[in-house]
Amino acid sequence: MSQQERRPWIVGVSGASGTPFAASVLRGLLAAGESVDLVVSRASRLTLLDETGLAFRDAHWQEDLRSWLARGADGKPDTFRPDIDGVRHWAAGDLAAGPSSGSYPAKGMLIVPASTACVAGVALGLSKDLLQRAASVTLKERRKLVVAVRETPLSGQTLRQMVALDEAGAVVLPASPGFYAGATHIQDLVDFVAGRVLDAAGVPHQLYHRWEGELGGASRS
Repeated sequence: MSQQERRPWIVGVSGASGTPFAASVLRGLLAAGESVDLVVSRASRLTLLDETGLAFRDAHWQEDLRSWLARGADGKPDTFRPDIDGVRHWAAGDLAAGPSSGSYPAKGMLIVPASTACVAGVALGLSKDLLQRAASVTLKERRKLVVAVRETPLSGQTLRQMVALDEAGAVVLPASPGFYAGATHIQDLVDFVAGRVLDAAGVPHQLYHRWEGELGGASRS
């Protein structure tokens, strides 16, 4: 695919706990043949290091991303074999990057996970880094924006900001896994949330067993 034909999903990873959610969404997008523009915030790199022991470095992003996406939610390395050829990385501090402009072609943006600070910044229209700027551009261009909030409990202020995002056209999607899909491992719960993010974006996937109207159907499949 030429650069002119490429229309990626922008994936922003903020500093909230839940980096396995982001990894699952990224794998799902790539498995569906989608192109991805990745923005990993500075705070999320600390979270990634804490949750997985892995670093994410701009100068070595391909190597670091491949190691991250290969790791299962249980921490086991080499659980997956990701093909990251469809990924383009932009440094979080690069406010001249492609996704900072509405003329840059993109299908939409997924923020996974979204911290309350990220929710506030996007709701207020701030652009303190490329992640927030890209989200603001996504809203003003009326493209799909999915915000997977990962925090509990939620303050009244954050709830009001989430309502503001909803009113602006975003899909506010709390990272809360469902148990009706027959989950037996932590990866199943992570994939459920990631699958719901992809559902909201209209991207096909097979990350979880869908409800089919039969009680206990998933556990017997």
